[in-house]
Order: sequence, then C-alpha cells, then structure tokens
Amino acid sequence: MEWLREAEEIVGRLRDELSELGVVLPSLRVDPVTAATREPYPLVELGRCNLNTAKRLADALHEARQ
Repeated sequence: MEWLREAEEIVGRLRDELSELGVVLPSLRVDPVTAATREPYPLVELGRCNLNTAKRLADALHEARQ
C-alpha cells in the first residue's frame, strides 16, 4: 500500500501549503474509491468550498503566476 501512503502524504502537503496561504478545503482527501485500486493512481478529491475559500484559492494561484 505504498501508493496509498504516498497519496496521503501528497494530500497532507497540499493541505499544509494551502493553509499557509489561508486556504482551507474542508473536503480535501484521497478519493476512497480510486484508492482501492493500484492503477491508475488514486485521485485527490478537492471537494466543495464556499465563495470566500474559492476567492482565496484564485488569489493564491494568481500570485503564484506573477
């Protein structure tokens, strides 16, 4: 289950990085259905968020492009 551990680590890293920018995606997780199989790799579920969170995410992405 190394691929699942790696997926969880990546999701954790993404959560931490987004949090540093003030962005919290409450539903962020490894998709359990796709995690049940090895190939293709598990999908990351970004989930739903409110408008304020969507704005913060858009602002963070915009700043990253600058």
